[in-house]
Amino acid sequence: MLTILGSCVATCMWDPVAQVGGLNHFLLAQSETDTSTSPRYGVHSMELLINGLLKLGAERSRLKSKVFGGARMFDGLGTIGENNAAFAQAFLNAENIPCLGGSLGGTNARKVRFWPTTGKVQQMQLNDKDQLTLSRPKPTVPVQSSDDTIFF
Repeated sequence: MLTILGSCVATCMWDPVAQVGGLNHFLLAQSETDTSTSPRYGVHSMELLINGLLKLGAERSRLKSKVFGGARMFDGLGTIGENNAAFAQAFLNAENIPCLGGSLGGTNARKVRFWPTTGKVQQMQLNDKDQLTLSRPKPTVPVQSSDDTIFF
């Protein structure tokens, strides 16, 4: 599974015993009306992820997570990324789902690759704003520094 994040947040969640997992990607912590059931909002996206894993045979008590994103990409966006990151952490804490790692905040976008059966996650920092699309990928450039790719 692969996603690219700026101020958005993705939660990688898996059950290590059932070897099933999934990833969500939400744009905003919550809707201004609080009645939206769109997966673009944190609470609905998190519930969809958990329920989807339970349908695949996961047990709620065994779920583990890692959280990524929440960057401050542009000055005019305010605290969207920080709000998204805080929401994800608070949600996982309230649901007693351990967060075993991740990377939140900063000013760079991230490309996150998740292996759902093992919980392994690879994060690559994207320093070039032109790399922020999945639909029209640019030719890959060799990583210049080991600091650009991190495994969790």
